Formats: sequence, C-alpha cells, structure tokens
Amino acid sequence: MSKIQSDRLQILRNLQRWRYLLLAVFFTLVIVACDRTSTSNRDLVNAAFTENKVLKIWWDKGFTLEEDEALQQIVSNWEKQSGNKVELSFYSTDELSQKTERELRSGELPDLIAMFKSEKSLAPRLAWEGKLADVSDVIEPIKNLYSDKVLQTVNFYNQTDKKRSYYALPIHQATIHVYYWRDLLEKIGRSSDRNIPHDWDGFWKYWMQSQDELRAKQIDIYGLGLPLSVAAGDTYQTFEQILEAYDVQMLDSQGQLQVDNPQVRQSIIKILNWYNKAYQQGYLPPDALHWLNPDNNRNLLNRKVLMTTNDTLSIATALRQDPDTYSHKLGILELPNKPSGEQMRYLITVQQVILFANSPNQKIAKDFLAYLIQPDVIGNYLKVAGGRHSPVLKPNWQDPFWTNPQDPHVSTATKTIAQGQTRLFYTFTNPAYSMVLKENVWGKALKRVLVDGSSAEVAADEAIARIKQIFAEW
Repeated sequence: MSKIQSDRLQILRNLQRWRYLLLAVFFTLVIVACDRTSTSNRDLVNAAFTENKVLKIWWDKGFTLEEDEALQQIVSNWEKQSGNKVELSFYSTDELSQKTERELRSGELPDLIAMFKSEKSLAPRLAWEGKLADVSDVIEPIKNLYSDKVLQTVNFYNQTDKKRSYYALPIHQATIHVYYWRDLLEKIGRSSDRNIPHDWDGFWKYWMQSQDELRAKQIDIYGLGLPLSVAAGDTYQTFEQILEAYDVQMLDSQGQLQVDNPQVRQSIIKILNWYNKAYQQGYLPPDALHWLNPDNNRNLLNRKVLMTTNDTLSIATALRQDPDTYSHKLGILELPNKPSGEQMRYLITVQQVILFANSPNQKIAKDFLAYLIQPDVIGNYLKVAGGRHSPVLKPNWQDPFWTNPQDPHVSTATKTIAQGQTRLFYTFTNPAYSMVLKENVWGKALKRVLVDGSSAEVAADEAIARIKQIFAEW
C-alpha cells in the first residue's frame, strides 16, 4: 500500500471515530432532553393532581329538601372561597350506616362522614381503634364557644396512639321528645294539652285509653308508637331513656359496669315486662318489631300511631310547609316525670362529623370543617333546616329563632336542652358501651320477650351477659 493510500485510510478512520463520537453525544443529549421533558411532564401531572384533589363527603340525608340544599350551598361557598372541589353524597340513615360498616372492611372510605344516628356507637369505637384523625386544631380556636358537656362527646381515647384528644367535630344536638296528634285527641274530647298527665303511669295510660276511645269511633290507630326493632337506633335510644327514667345506672362515673348490681337487673326486668304488657294488650303496633330508623316518623305522619318518641325535630320539620298542621294539629311534649316522681333527666345526642386518619386530604378537610363550624355558617344551616337539630355553639342560642313562642316545636326543644336536666350517653364514659348500642342489645332483648316468648328474666340475663362479654373483650 502506498503512503498516500495509507494516509487516506487513516483519515477515514478518524472521521468514522468522530462520527461515532458525535452520534454518541447526540443521543446522550436526546436522552437527557427526553428525561427532562418526561420529568417535567411528571411534575406537571403530579402538581395538577395535588392541586385538583377532591374532598369526598358522605352526609346523612335530611328530612326536607331545604336541609340538603342548605348543605349544598355551604359546600358551594367553600369551593369558591378555597378553590377546592367537593364530591358530596347524601344517603339515608340506614344506607349510610350500612355503607360505612361495609367500607370500613374494604377501605373505600370518604374523607368526612356526618352520620347523625350512629355517632354514639361509631365515633368512640373508631377513635379507640385509631381510625379517626385528631381535629383538635379545628376545635381549639373556637373551644370557648362550646359547653364542656358538648366537648366531652368528642374527647375520645385513641388506643393506638395512647392519647386522649378531640376526634370528631360537634355540629348540632338533640334530645328525645314525644310527638302526637292533637286533632285526633280532640275527636274524643281530649282537647287540652294541660290534661295530659305528667306522672309516669298516668302518662302512658292516657295514650292507651285514647286508643280505646278512638277505636270506639272506628279510627284504627295504635296508642303507643314506640320503636321495638333490632334494626332501628330509635329502639335503643328510647330504651336508654327509659333506663334513665328508672334511675338505672349501667356505668359509674369512672365508666365501670354496674350490671352485677341486683337493682340494675330488677329494673331491666321491670322495663321489659312493661313493654311486654303494652304489646300483649295491643297498644304497640306489631310491625314496630320491623321498623327501620325513619319508620317511627312515617307511622306517625301516616296516622297509624297516636304518638311516638323521636330524638330530633324531623317529624315537625317534615310538616313546616303546612302551617296549620305544624302549629296546631301536631303536638310536642316533654317526657313525663320519672316513676319516682322526680323530674326527667334527658339523654343528649350530639351529632358529629368525623375525619378518617387515612384520608389523603387532611389539610383541606380540616379547612372545610373550620369553615362549616363558623357560628354564622352553621347557625344559618340549622335554621334553614327548620330547626331539626339544635345548636351546639353558644352564640347561636342568642338568635330569637330558637326561643320564638310561636314555634311550639323549636321552642320546646330549646327549653328542654337549655333549661332541663341532661346527661350524655354512656358511650362517652366508656367506648365499650358503643358496641352495646351498635349491637342493639336492648332491641334483641325486646325481641326475645315479644317475639320468642322468653321471660323478661331470661332476656335481661342474656342482655347483661352479652354486655359483660363486650366489656371483657374490649
């Protein structure tokens, strides 16, 4: 090979090396650029995902359209103010309770739940299990606006974190009253509310006698519309109130069971026999054994029962658009005095919103709660809802809406809560009692007596044994 050819070959080899080098540099730059572009896109996607998180809320469906619309307006206002989005879902009381229990097992839960019928059995249990978020930072700025008793209803012990704190937000409250048809009583000459006895035995006999007299006039109705089913929370709420009437102390002030006290057992037996006697005599509707949570309302509104007990003003608010029925035909009463003759002490239900500990939207959820519980916001919501629930914030009680004597239902509820003797359910003394309510031990005891034909003694012993087992397992 000549020297010229050799030089040309070397030049070609050098050019080829430079070509490979340039290609390598080119591809390196492309990969880096692509990676940067990809990273940039991922950042944009992640940022968009972060900024567009949706707050999911499940809410106990109201008994009127206005109540649901009032909450929707609150949500809409908060969305505009915060720039966040909300997915709000309404469920009936029974649907919400069942759905929540199912999703607690599967994990497909929302961020927030407002479940008004089950707060006594759900919140204490979930807080104990470490499944609820601490919402002290929402409550502390307005803590002085709550009463100590209301705050006690959300001050739970977290067994997982070994601490006691606020694990729910109180938003309103209620207590049990008696609702009845005044116009039906007028048909049998019982035209004055003042004639309704205030003593325990006389009070209940009044409704039984009224049933007899109405049926004599061919009006088919039951005198006592008390819930009896295992499925309805109203059953255990009424039973717990009757336990209070008989001064039955299931727990002491330290949350310790007192069911081994013979007087407790005897009182439970007496109450079960009281129910059974009224049932066997035909004063309690047989289908009350199958009622769901709204059915005491429906049966009164459909005039199948003369009276019923209920722990909110939902019956009254369903009739607000009919002023004559609301103000005159439908009556509301406080409970009679205890069998001992002492004034009744009322069990207070404080409805709450809970935030789950595994919610990915803790910050915006708490921001929503802080907005919701502003006195003007929650106060307007309660009024638009027709006063179905009463306020928990002190400033809201100053609104004349709650004491207006022209509104017999709201003013009576206000008088009971603000001036009457009240106490909390035992679930706030010991969370183990939440399982007593969740299982509806009292509904099951009633079934044993009314359906299965067991004696009150056997049913009481079974209920006591189950309660002791629950506390032993807790």
